[in-house]
Amino acid sequence: MRGRIGLLILLLVIAAALAYGFFPRPIPVDVATVKQAPLEVTVEEEGKTRVRERYAVSAPVAGYARRIDLKVGDPVHKGQVVAVLEPARSASLDPRSRTQAAAQLAAAQAALAAANETTRAAAAQERLANLEFERNQTLGQSHFVSRSAVDQARTALQAAEADRRAAEQSASVAGHNVEAARAAASQVVGLDAGKVTEVVNVASPVDGSVLGVPHESEGSVQAGQALIEVGNPRSLEVVVEVLSTAAVKIVPGTLVRLERWGGDPALDARVREVEPAGFTKISALGVEEQRVRVICDITSPARQWSRLGDGYRVEASFIVWSSHDALQVPTDALIRHGDGWAVFVMDAGRARLRPVQVGQRNGLQAQVLSGLKAGEKVLSRPSDQIRDGGRVADRNQA
Repeated sequence: MRGRIGLLILLLVIAAALAYGFFPRPIPVDVATVKQAPLEVTVEEEGKTRVRERYAVSAPVAGYARRIDLKVGDPVHKGQVVAVLEPARSASLDPRSRTQAAAQLAAAQAALAAANETTRAAAAQERLANLEFERNQTLGQSHFVSRSAVDQARTALQAAEADRRAAEQSASVAGHNVEAARAAASQVVGLDAGKVTEVVNVASPVDGSVLGVPHESEGSVQAGQALIEVGNPRSLEVVVEVLSTAAVKIVPGTLVRLERWGGDPALDARVREVEPAGFTKISALGVEEQRVRVICDITSPARQWSRLGDGYRVEASFIVWSSHDALQVPTDALIRHGDGWAVFVMDAGRARLRPVQVGQRNGLQAQVLSGLKAGEKVLSRPSDQIRDGGRVADRNQA
């Protein structure tokens, strides 16, 4: 009997051990608490600063620009001369060019002399034709010559007058050619000697600082070519290129938080304008994106961002929705349930599936409109092994 009792006890111990080994154990899970706390929904993008009113001072006429001594950051005043333009220089200043200019002047002067002689000859022919016409006209009245002879004399006088006028016009053209050749020759000689008599002073239109010098060294410039850029570096604005799908959520007046700009704390800004037209931009991954420029004004005191300058990088967070007391859960606790959302609530060591209604969401938290209460425990990142009613245990308390 004792042996049988001992065997029975051994069999019971083995059965209990097997039952304990095969009994389902609670699944370790991460648990998060439903809480009431401030919640913000933001759109985050990189942007850069730029001077609000930037003036590109350009050359009013084509010419030869002297070297600009101003450097980026130098202060300038309204009306201050920032660039000087000389008359356009000749293509070459070698002895051959000077000899050619002198020869062209001499040729023009010779052509003028020849035109003057032709004019005198034409005037003499006109006087002779006039005498012949008067003589034939007197004889015709006395009927000593025929009417045809008088008409021929009149025609000869008209032709002589036309020749004289043509010769005078040729002489005038020759005179202008002489002036042009003399101007070219004097320009070559004056520039070769460094004697510039006329210059054009280009002045700054506003008070500010130099932001850029596109044409620093001396050289030829065309009309309208940018010489220097000026503006007020304290009148900064922030330009952010956001995706068009996010831009529709941003309106003028939206609050903006500027972070990671190199200083502390974050700066406050406000949207002034959302441009109505978008543009295509290729991302770093080679994907075409439609983006929209959003212009923001910095509202923080100027002393906080005094080190910011034109073209500096910032990270902008557009606050498109916010609440000071929102019931929220981590977004990784949400799972799809039909056409809506649900969470696993931890109830007495078991996971209970509960549908919830979700409102606003950011990357980490989601607003809960109904289905949960503050203080309840939900499963974060539930695995596929979790079932409704299944046993679970908090991993941090195991």
